[in-house]
Amino acid sequence: MDVFLMIQRKKVTIFTDAKDSTTVHELKKIIEGITKIPPKDQKLFNKDNREMEEGSLLQDYGLTSAVAKAQSPALIGLAFRQENGEFEPLELTPYSSPPDLPYVMKASETANGQESSITS
Repeated sequence: MDVFLMIQRKKVTIFTDAKDSTTVHELKKIIEGITKIPPKDQKLFNKDNREMEEGSLLQDYGLTSAVAKAQSPALIGLAFRQENGEFEPLELTPYSSPPDLPYVMKASETANGQESSITS
């Protein structure tokens, strides 16, 4: 079954899908096709920020079609090897939140989106 993934590194997010029987190495090959960074220079991290092992399957990390859906993809962290040979620390920049609605818009909200008034 297809699993939908959101792979994040710093401010970059890659959306892709794979089979739950895909290995971590195969997923790194997919990422290589996008980033041009070879699998040996990539580290992937699951939701617990634990490194994912090359030979393991995505389903071994709980990434199944029941969890990683198109409308709510599973998050995977990505780190690259730096020029000094060390891997960069995992950094996931959170998305910004939209500002709150102005007070005048909050006051007139109802279930159907229109202001209601009761007259007697």
